[in-house]
Amino acid sequence: MMEVLDETDLQILKALQKNAKLTTKELADIVHLSATPVFERQRRLERQGYIRKYIAVLDPDKLDRGLLVFCKVKLKQINHEIADAFIRRIMRIPDVIECYNTSGTYDYLLKVRVRDMKKYQEFVLTKLGEIESVASIESTFVMSEVKQTYGISID
Repeated sequence: MMEVLDETDLQILKALQKNAKLTTKELADIVHLSATPVFERQRRLERQGYIRKYIAVLDPDKLDRGLLVFCKVKLKQINHEIADAFIRRIMRIPDVIECYNTSGTYDYLLKVRVRDMKKYQEFVLTKLGEIESVASIESTFVMSEVKQTYGISID
C-alpha cells in the first residue's frame, strides 16, 4: 500500500526532479525545514521507490547521437515466450534508449538514438532485422525536439 505524501514530500520530489544535484542544505532551504528531517524524508522517498535513481541528462548532439527515431515494431506472432525473447534482445541494444509495449497496430514502440541515417539503416538491418519474430517496422524520424521533460507532473 502506498503511503500518502504530504506537501513537503511533494516539494522535495519537485525540487529533485528539477535538479538532482541539490545538497541536503539547499533542499532544506527550498522546503523550509532543517537538513536532518529533509535528509530523512529523502531517504524514505528513495526506500519507498518514489525516487528510482538520480541521472545526468546528456547532450546527444555533443555525443554524436543526434538522430532520434521512433521505431514501431509489429511481431509476427505474440505470446509470453516470443515477447520475453524480443525484450531480452532489445535490452542488449544500446541504441534503443526506451522501449514500450503498446496496444494497437504495433506491439512495441522503440526510441532509438544513433549518429545518422546510415547508422540507423545499420541498426535496422543488423539488429532488428536479425530478430526472427519481427514482422514489420515503421520508423518516424524526429526533425526537432519541441518539448522534452524528464519528470512527471506532481500537481
